[in-house]
Amino acid sequence: MVRKSFGDPVAEDLRFVVKAVVGEENFIDMTPNKSNNFCCGGGGGFLQAGMPEARREYGKIKLNQILATKAAYCITPCHNCHAQVHDIGEHFEAEYHTVHLWTLICLSLGILGPKEREYLGDDLKEVNVFHPEMDE
Repeated sequence: MVRKSFGDPVAEDLRFVVKAVVGEENFIDMTPNKSNNFCCGGGGGFLQAGMPEARREYGKIKLNQILATKAAYCITPCHNCHAQVHDIGEHFEAEYHTVHLWTLICLSLGILGPKEREYLGDDLKEVNVFHPEMDE
């Protein structure tokens, strides 16, 4: 959406949302970014094309970009990017979590269900979780 069509204005809108949800102090941008950002390597049907070795090799470009941030989480707004970024992280044994943007938005609103938290890191699994036994 950013690289191939709407460009930097949409990238700025997405950054506004992310910073509002996680706090500006927790936002780490990639380099290059916005319209010049690197493709994850999973879009355009490549994720389902049955060529995981080639896809992962191409994905190393994105993996190295993610690792350069030293961030604990990589936020993805697209389901193809999420699957690819998660897969290359696991395949190459990187130490970051991949999280959908909508997951963080729901988490910040306190409406993320238990099954939707399974892939989060331990630091986020209990955020905004109501525990009735704690009120007793």
